[in-house]
Amino acid sequence: QEHLVESGGGLVQAGGSLRLSCSASGRGFSNNIIGWFRQAPGKEREFVATISRSGVATNYADAVKGRFTISRDIAKSTVYLQMNSLKPEDTAVYHCAVGLRYSTFADDYDSWGQGTQVTVSS
Repeated sequence: QEHLVESGGGLVQAGGSLRLSCSASGRGFSNNIIGWFRQAPGKEREFVATISRSGVATNYADAVKGRFTISRDIAKSTVYLQMNSLKPEDTAVYHCAVGLRYSTFADDYDSWGQGTQVTVSS
């Protein structure tokens, strides 16, 4: 089972950028679909983006499409989430997880990381 660790969160002003990283310790990381989800206080966990094993296919939530970009570096066993034009409503804890299938549903993912906090001030 993969052990995922997120990093790169922080406090940023609206309109700013952050790049999140999701790293894994297991050898099978390059064979995994990886998804990013976020959860704001008092809200349910929501899908943000996902990337296929090869990195060719990606999918985004409508709320982040055109602003966020998911990518992967197979050699470094790392998946990135580049977040531009950040808005206060992007404030949440961001988690990455291993996808059992290429999906936007949290139930199709496991091996969740502990998350990294992103706070966007207005």
